[in-house]
Amino acid sequence: MSASADTRATSGWRRFTAGFARLLDWLLIATVMILIVPVSMQIFSRYTDLIPPYIWTEELARFLFIWMIMLGAMIGVREGSHFDVDIWPRLGAKADAVLKMIANLCTLVFALVFVWSGYEFTAFSIYRISELAELPLWVIHMAWPLTGIAWIVFLGEKFVDNLRILSSRQP
Repeated sequence: MSASADTRATSGWRRFTAGFARLLDWLLIATVMILIVPVSMQIFSRYTDLIPPYIWTEELARFLFIWMIMLGAMIGVREGSHFDVDIWPRLGAKADAVLKMIANLCTLVFALVFVWSGYEFTAFSIYRISELAELPLWVIHMAWPLTGIAWIVFLGEKFVDNLRILSSRQP
């Protein structure tokens, strides 16, 4: 494969992951904005008589919170801020790339667990609904395998970056 073809493939992949990350950012914003509604309803119904106390608001808030956490975890892996702990001093580009690859491999293991177990978790709930809001539970449980898939997509980008650093002739 020529260098220009490699650059085109990489730029296409980068455009895809950047677009996917932007979509996740907007979904996270939407989740937070929607979460405000049931939580506000809970607060107003608890302390005023303006609206009746609805039971489904607690369940909807919990489900939105789950999705908010998972979307944040997806974005955190893309930005390299979720599972990254700096305990080593600055070691140089190649040594840092090796440490990042080790950390990314550990994250990849978690991603595969999320995909596999999340799939089973979702399959188990395919015909079940939540008790109060009567939402299909698979919609909530899909957060786990989708998070694992997003981690794998974003880790692929990081592995390529670190392999480029390791294959360079510079120290």
